[in-house]
Amino acid sequence: MITQSPTLGPAEQTFYIIDFDSTFTKVEALDVLGEISLIGRPDRNDVLDQIKAITDRGMSGEIGLADSLALRLKLLNAHRDHLPALIETLMGKISDSFQRNQAFITENADHIYVVSSGFQEFIVPIVTSLGVKESHVFANTFTYDETGNIVGCDLENPLASDGGKVKLMRNLNLDGDVYVIGDGYTDYEIREAGLANKFYAFTENVARIKVMEKADHITPSLDEFLFDNKLSRSQSYPKSRIKVLLLENVHPIAVQLFEQEGFNVEIHKGALDEDELIEAIRDVSILGIRSKTMVTRRVLENANKLMTIGAFCIGTNQIDLSTCTERGIAVFNAPYSNTRSVVELAIGEIIMLIRGIVPKSNSMHRGEWDKSAKNSYEVRGKKLGLVGYGNIGTQLSVVAEALGMEVYFYDAVDKLALGNARKCKSLDELLAIADIISLHTDGRKENKNLISYREFGLMKNGVIFLNLSRGHIVDIPALVDAIERGKVIGAGIDVFPQEPKTNSEEFISTLRNLPNVILTPHIGGSTEEAQANIGQFVPGKLLEYINNGSTYGSVNFPELQLPLLKDSHRLLHIHTNVPGILARMNNIFASYEINIQGQYLKTNEQIGYVITDIAKEYADAVVSELRVIDNTIKFRLLY
Repeated sequence: MITQSPTLGPAEQTFYIIDFDSTFTKVEALDVLGEISLIGRPDRNDVLDQIKAITDRGMSGEIGLADSLALRLKLLNAHRDHLPALIETLMGKISDSFQRNQAFITENADHIYVVSSGFQEFIVPIVTSLGVKESHVFANTFTYDETGNIVGCDLENPLASDGGKVKLMRNLNLDGDVYVIGDGYTDYEIREAGLANKFYAFTENVARIKVMEKADHITPSLDEFLFDNKLSRSQSYPKSRIKVLLLENVHPIAVQLFEQEGFNVEIHKGALDEDELIEAIRDVSILGIRSKTMVTRRVLENANKLMTIGAFCIGTNQIDLSTCTERGIAVFNAPYSNTRSVVELAIGEIIMLIRGIVPKSNSMHRGEWDKSAKNSYEVRGKKLGLVGYGNIGTQLSVVAEALGMEVYFYDAVDKLALGNARKCKSLDELLAIADIISLHTDGRKENKNLISYREFGLMKNGVIFLNLSRGHIVDIPALVDAIERGKVIGAGIDVFPQEPKTNSEEFISTLRNLPNVILTPHIGGSTEEAQANIGQFVPGKLLEYINNGSTYGSVNFPELQLPLLKDSHRLLHIHTNVPGILARMNNIFASYEINIQGQYLKTNEQIGYVITDIAKEYADAVVSELRVIDNTIKFRLLY
């Protein structure tokens, strides 16, 4: 992230001309008025489409403003009584970046003008709520018939005619630099007429190609405009310049959360291989993946701007965590969000397999009727052996016990047993005891082929076997052999050593077509509920880190839960964990007589993380000196 030194106020006699519809607000007000005024009409949708089409043609300069207004007002069939509902709706549609920067609007109210082809009746209440002076609002006014129906607009107003904004600006005769921010062709006309220094095409809500082609600058948000002109703003660096790359079809909620914050979001439905990811990750600051994308050292060495990675799943073995830490990249995951979904799948498969439902169903589809209890059992009283007793293992333990099963578990880490579950001293002990074995271990390299020929040999004859954890934990040829010999009479496998990168690729495995084997395409956590939870949880952690510096929940960073930043600047310093860094930083603060309002430090074996909140007034040299302290990995400035 590029940082800025303390912001500057506006130059004397610099004026900001701001459009209203689709700039100050996210919508075109007359389109919204139509949604209100046309309620109950059978042709409502058709008329709304006509109004929107006329709006777009007018904004792109295809038809004149006067014609655009007249055509829309005629279709609206609106009344004075519809205006309160319109105003209430628009209050909730103020552009996000304008809401974030209300302080700028209030502080610079003498220099800000809203010039719109819309109407005073609904514009004034909206813009004055953010600090714009009513006397600085220039717009049309409605005309009404004797019953209050809106029949037109005041034609004496220059804004009611073609070229109206140019005429209005000439009448204002502002003496100073003039910057215009808007989304329509009529906003550009002010610049074209020589009445503005620059025209900024505002694209936060709508991007009109013909307007963008005419712009001096394209500004995806008000933050971008303020940053470009070194003006006071709510964000130290505009989020529209921060690129987010989301892979593997993460939940749309995640995309929405990042876009609402104003980030530049790129989406890929499938995973990317190493070379593809190296190409895609350039200039990316936030990376979101699931389980198939491998983030290797080579990838990270080419990630020139990467600040954080979100794993939209439980495991992080697909990410080189050591290199991430070394390079100051915080990694977050979703350790709890899909736990229930995996547990339910495990329980469902255990019952299906122990009853032999799959082969019976297949026979029925072939027209065969085989009513028999052979090899069909209840789960009650059976011994369930859990390899791994983490979040999923413990919850599966509780649910299985509620079904009357005896639960045994083995975990390399000492874990407290829940309910009546019993801990085994070794994996071998558990394998010999269990009627049903379910794997719930992590994906570390040491666990590769944890279950192979020897381990299957230790199991009871006729065991039920499930792997809903990691594909490489089970030696597939050994599993196939155990199934074919009858050692394993039922298996449920959700994860595989090699998996297709996309849904269009064929799944190839020697497990196909084996009897009483349930194969699922890595969907243990793929329920709507789980994916929605993950889609909210992981972006929440990433946004806390980007916006606030908090690392609570990170799998590789020292964990800090920070207070919200208020009336100060926050300096984030990531460094190699060597003695003396904090002392050197504080010496710099002392030499510039800086008031420290809060300071936080936490370390792990590799890195230290120092957060310092300081008063807003300080010399630019402070940031420069902090950046070049020996052993600095990354430095950020937030405000």
